Amino acid sequence: MKLLVTFSRGKGRKPIIAQVVRDTGVLINVERANIDSSEGEALIDVPDEQCQLVRDSMSGLGAKVRILEHGIIYNESECVDCGACISICPREVFCFDADWKLQYADEKCILCGKCIDACPHRALNLPL
Repeated sequence: MKLLVTFSRGKGRKPIIAQVVRDTGVLINVERANIDSSEGEALIDVPDEQCQLVRDSMSGLGAKVRILEHGIIYNESECVDCGACISICPREVFCFDADWKLQYADEKCILCGKCIDACPHRALNLPL
């Protein structure tokens, strides 16, 4: 399950993700992170059965955690199958099937947003 974690560095520079891995024993896959000296946001992937444990642990360390049910929102009725999203996506979320119809692999999406800017028909949106 994907979790969007936001945190403020505030008074300290605690390694929140490392602390949660140590405390819970759950291996966390960091799919995307934007962190500067005062705040950060990370998209992480954890096993579904351990999602609540990780969420509670991170919340206890002062982070805000949001469960993401899906990646980019794909509006199939707006899509014209142009493929502009295919070449820009760093995770190969989009591809064409045998009939040149755009296919979307939601589970691969890391919410980088590059496809949204590339889509000429605004068929893609962030779920945030």
